[in-house]
Amino acid sequence: MGIMANPMAAHHQKFTSFSVLPSSLSDFNGARLHAQVQYKRKVMQPKGGLHVTASAKKNILIMGGTRFIGIFLSRLLVKEGHQVTLFTRGKAPVTQQLPGESEADYADFKSKILHLKGDRKDFDFVKSSLSAAGFDVVYDINGREAVEVEPILDALPKLEQFIYCSSAGVYLKSDLLPHFEVDAVDPKSRHKGKLETESLLASKDVNWTSIRPVYIYGPLNYNPVEEWFFHRLKAGRPIPIPNSGIQITQLGHVKDLATAFVQVLGNDKASQQVFNISGEKYVTFDGLAKACAKAGGFPEPEIVHYNPKEFDFGKKKPFPFRDQHFFASVEKAKSVLGWKPEFDLVEGLADSYNLDFGRGTFRKEADFSTDDIILGKSLVLQA
Repeated sequence: MGIMANPMAAHHQKFTSFSVLPSSLSDFNGARLHAQVQYKRKVMQPKGGLHVTASAKKNILIMGGTRFIGIFLSRLLVKEGHQVTLFTRGKAPVTQQLPGESEADYADFKSKILHLKGDRKDFDFVKSSLSAAGFDVVYDINGREAVEVEPILDALPKLEQFIYCSSAGVYLKSDLLPHFEVDAVDPKSRHKGKLETESLLASKDVNWTSIRPVYIYGPLNYNPVEEWFFHRLKAGRPIPIPNSGIQITQLGHVKDLATAFVQVLGNDKASQQVFNISGEKYVTFDGLAKACAKAGGFPEPEIVHYNPKEFDFGKKKPFPFRDQHFFASVEKAKSVLGWKPEFDLVEGLADSYNLDFGRGTFRKEADFSTDDIILGKSLVLQA
């Protein structure tokens, strides 16, 4: 595996307005969420009050913004008084009322959000539309390749800040953990496009900040992270976990991630810096299964360990996490930005369950086909 040194560089840039469209969320922005989870006579009250103050009011473009991270980030920015435009292809509704969000809060957000419809891969359109708008700040939430970012920088020579959603998946696999922002990165990782984008930003005369989340979870998650466990817990099925189950990983709540994105806005300390963002504590795979059960009010699950090398699952993925230790330090964000996660793991999972899966909503239907292969062999071995 090749090793690449970490990028770094800096500078400044500006924005406009478009069609006003509506949107919505949960009590994620003011008072705490009141949903409760009962488990062994303990009542869990998920947290949700986020109070973030950013700099002067800005004209902000979010590349993406209608799914998961962008939904929560856009609400925080609008609440702070910024003018926010979402750049999307227009295939999904620009706004949606979120679980637990009041009609009044949703109507307020919907009346303030703007939309610019286009394909970010249409570079000529990106250049012409963005240069006409003259945005102050760009949040790139869905950028995967450096070639998609260059036209944005070209269109906005007076841009004040470019804030990028990268990934902790760029780090080179190591026996020495947690990963720190200065650690070696892997140019062959499946997130190499994000790594190349960071290198591009570091080479340009632009003021940039890159955020590297580990695994993200929370309401409306489109990746089967907690949902994978919730499906099995609801069905009363054993949970198949590869190998020993003591592999250590890390999850960060989407609302805590959104807060970090706001805290780097206009922050001189974030200039030309990379920050890992996730939960403060690490968790084993077995521990995550138990935490999901506790958050959803389910009995402690039966866990079945298996050796993945003994099976052929074809193209199906039998487990939603990489089968290795994978976690990163968030100390830099805490010390430099003063950021601190609001949610511990069980509270965050309870928030996700109460506002999403527990209401009967999820992104993917349950698929237990790989589980059945594993459990079928396990029963034969026990017989």
